[in-house]
Order: sequence, then C-alpha cells, then structure tokens
Amino acid sequence: MSVTIEELRSRHPCFALGAKNNNGRIHLPVSPGCNIGCRFCKRDINDTEERPGVSSEIITPDEALAAIEKATELMPEIQVAGVAGPGDTLATSYALETFRRIKERFPNIIKCMSTNGLMLSELAQEVIDAGIDSLTVTVNAVDPVILAQICEFIIWHGKSIEGVDAAKILIENQLEGIRKVSAGGVTVKVNTVLIPEINKDHVREVAKTVSACGASVYNIIPLIPQHKLSHCTEPSCELLYEVRKEAEEYIRVFRHCARCRADAVGLPGGKDISKQIYLREIKSENTFSHG
Repeated sequence: MSVTIEELRSRHPCFALGAKNNNGRIHLPVSPGCNIGCRFCKRDINDTEERPGVSSEIITPDEALAAIEKATELMPEIQVAGVAGPGDTLATSYALETFRRIKERFPNIIKCMSTNGLMLSELAQEVIDAGIDSLTVTVNAVDPVILAQICEFIIWHGKSIEGVDAAKILIENQLEGIRKVSAGGVTVKVNTVLIPEINKDHVREVAKTVSACGASVYNIIPLIPQHKLSHCTEPSCELLYEVRKEAEEYIRVFRHCARCRADAVGLPGGKDISKQIYLREIKSENTFSHG
C-alpha cells in the first residue's frame, strides 16, 4: 500500500510544503527514450547543466539498486528513490522494472516517479502494482489548442501524431491516468511549465481540472527558454506569485522546486553526492526526444 500524504510531507522533499524537511532523494536515470515532443525540452547527456532532462549517463535497473545502496550508506537522510528521466518513465519498461525491484529490496524507501502521462491511463495498474508512492504528471494545458503550442507531437502506438489531435490524446490519457492511479492510492503531484506567452492565463483551469481528477499537490515550474521556445521569456517572480495564488484556490501548491537533474542525489538545493554515486563521465552529445 502506498504511503500516506502525511508521511510524504514528512519524508519526501517535494511534498514538504513550506520549509524544506532536510530529507534527500536519489534520482535513477534509467529511462532513455521519450514519446512526446515538447517544444521547450532538450534532453541531453552531459555533466554540466543543472536542469531536468539531463543526466551524465543511462543506468540499468541492476545499477540503480547498487546506486541506492551506496547512496543510503553515504547519506542516511535519503528517503526517496525517484525516476524522472532523462526520457519518459512510461515510454520504456525500465522504470517500472526498477521500481518492482526496489519494492522487494528496499521496502522502506519512498518510490517516486515522473511522467508526461501519455501512457499513464494504459499502464495505471502497473504503476500501482509497482508500489509507486508518489507520481508526478506534467500537465501543461488542458485545452488542446493551448497544448498544441507547447507539445509538437506524440508517438502513439507507433504512429506520429501532431498538433491539436496529438494534444487531445495526451490530455485525455493524462487526466484519465490521474483518476486511475489516485483512486488506486497513489499520491499525485502535477507539474505545469509556466510559459508567459502561451499558458499564463490557463494555469487556474489546469489546477482546477487536475484537482478534480485526484491530484493532491501542484507545482508551477518557470520556463527555461530553450529549444523551440528559446524566444519565450522566463516568468518573473511576480507572475509566478500571481499564478500560484490562483492555483491555490483549488489545490495545495509546492513552492521550492529545485529543477533537479535526472541523476541528482542528495538534498534538493543543498548537498549533492551524485558524483560519488555515478561515473559522471562527459560523453558525446545525445539529445532525447522531448517530454
């Protein structure tokens, strides 16, 4: 059975609303591929950038278990094992395989996963059965016309679909997936990337919709202008404050996101021991499909 929201707030750094709780997490970069094309997302293999979608390497589920063992020995404050990429966790089988093994070998560690949600409705029961305690779903819009400006395409059952048609499929699967996993006892956090030129007036509707579907926590992430949205602006602190206040009418809002790498290990915004866990070799450039 998944841990309660109260336990997540005491042990999971992304659910400690307000002050940080000084608990750590290890991100396991086991998911290489993606199945949607977000215009702001440039997934990469490097050792320098501090942002989501970046890792120094891809590891196997076996290597992930070894990494958890080493990390918890070096830093007992680590309470959470998560998979946040660098590709999408449900686009390949590796994340769920890793969590099934973690459930058996490390029963007391909190299991946390992030996904774009395209496959969430279909794989909801597998997510529940793998023992995922908290699931983050990135929902950037619930209006297909708005989402089509953010997500360029999806790969759906082997077929590439673009534009509004792709957005409709993605939104439907995200919302139905949230309903299913939340009903199954998984705590759901929703991320929205705030893009001032595209979705700043739509955040209230996203918050209202995902809350109605069963999400418990909402995280509004400021855009990092890059890739095909490099012409857009990063939201100001004032705008972030305004949209967070709007969202709080419907759902609890998380305010201290550190925009972590997919191989981060340690305390968010504090001590990082990832170089002691992963090889962190600088490898040739490899840009993943965007999610």
